[in-house]
Amino acid sequence: MEALAVFGGSSACTSSSLVRSPAKRTCSSSCTQQLILCTGHHQGLSAFPSNSHLFSYQLSRHYGKTLSSRSSKKPDAHVVPIASLEQIEQTYIMVKPDGVQRGLVGEIISRFEKKGFKLTGLKLFQCPKDLAEEHYKDLKAKSFFPKLIDYITSGPVVCMAWEGTGVVASARKLIGSTDPLQAEPGTIRGDLAVQTGRNVVHGSDSPENGKREIALWFEESEIVQWTPALASWLRE
Repeated sequence: MEALAVFGGSSACTSSSLVRSPAKRTCSSSCTQQLILCTGHHQGLSAFPSNSHLFSYQLSRHYGKTLSSRSSKKPDAHVVPIASLEQIEQTYIMVKPDGVQRGLVGEIISRFEKKGFKLTGLKLFQCPKDLAEEHYKDLKAKSFFPKLIDYITSGPVVCMAWEGTGVVASARKLIGSTDPLQAEPGTIRGDLAVQTGRNVVHGSDSPENGKREIALWFEESEIVQWTPALASWLRE
C-alpha cells in the first residue's frame, strides 16, 4: 500500500519511513513530533506540495495536554447522576382565583399537556381558610400572610396533580418567576400576569412538597392512575 505522511517541520515523512506490520503501523523517529496522515489513496493529495500550508501544522503541546487532562479527569462529585433525573415525580399545580376568574384554566392545563406530563387529579374547589393556612404555613410569619389567605379563599381554585419525569423542576420553569415582571416570556406568569399578588398559578417547589400538597388538596380516591397512549413517545 502506498502511504503519504504530512507535514510540519522542515522535513517531511515519506512513504519509505512507514513500516507496515500485521499488528500496527509506525513511523520513523523523524516524524515523532509531526501530525501524520497515512492513506492508501495519496493520489488525491498529490496536487499539494509537501510543504503546503493546508497540511503543515503541528499538534501543540498545550492541546495535547488539554486532551490528556480531559480524558483523565475524574467525574465531578456534584454532578447529578442520570438515573436520578429519570425518576417519576408528582407535583401539585393550582390555578389561583384570579386565573379562574380570567378564564385561563384551559390555557394553563394545555401547557402542561403539551409538555408531556400526565394529569392524575383535577377539580374545581372553593378553598376553606384552614386549608389555605395549612398550605402556606411556611409563610405564616410574613407580614403579607393574612392578605395571601384572603386572596386564595376569595374564589374557586382549580387543583391539579401532575406526574412525570422531573415534573417538579420542569413545572417551575413553565410557571416562571414569582414576580411576573421578572418571569421570562413564554412562561405562564411571563405571558399572563403582571403582579406578584395576582400571579395566576401555584406549583410545588420540591418533590417532597409535591407529595405533601397533593395529599393535602386531594382525597386518595380522587387521584387516578392511568397510562397515556403516547407514553412510549415521551420516554425511552
